[in-house]
Amino acid sequence: MYIKRTLNTKLSVYKSVRFPYKSKKKSPHRYQATVGIGGNMGDVKRRFLRLFAVMQKDKRISLLQTSLILKNPPFGYIDQDDFLNSIIVVKTSMNAKTFLSYLLHLEKKFGRKRSFANAPRTLDLDIIFFDKLSMKTEKLTLPHPSWSERESVLIPLSGIKV
Repeated sequence: MYIKRTLNTKLSVYKSVRFPYKSKKKSPHRYQATVGIGGNMGDVKRRFLRLFAVMQKDKRISLLQTSLILKNPPFGYIDQDDFLNSIIVVKTSMNAKTFLSYLLHLEKKFGRKRSFANAPRTLDLDIIFFDKLSMKTEKLTLPHPSWSERESVLIPLSGIKV
């Protein structure tokens, strides 16, 4: 069950048993990663819950916290359904590049097909922050570019206190 609150004519937030969530357990893992999650195809809320369960079972990950879920309009390619976005904060034993590969594998597992920039998608996983790491490679830029300009990141991130 989800509780909905309308912020304005374009934005709504949803709360459920896992979004937001805060763990009480201490993590043995070395790195902390903040991950933006999103999607706008199919039952995205259910997919977020399944993602939560998959990540919770993975021994290389400790789920620390999730944010509420934000419903917001698309940007870039706008002829598509609204997106649902949230934030997941984890501790992991994987380094940044390995963690990126892990997230790309999860996207594929959950049916993500890459057709064009800003296309509709079942699941989008973006590393927003990875510890205090700053880097720019062909495949990974940290912190995530433009994170500070996106409501889809800022609003969910505003409720995170780790």
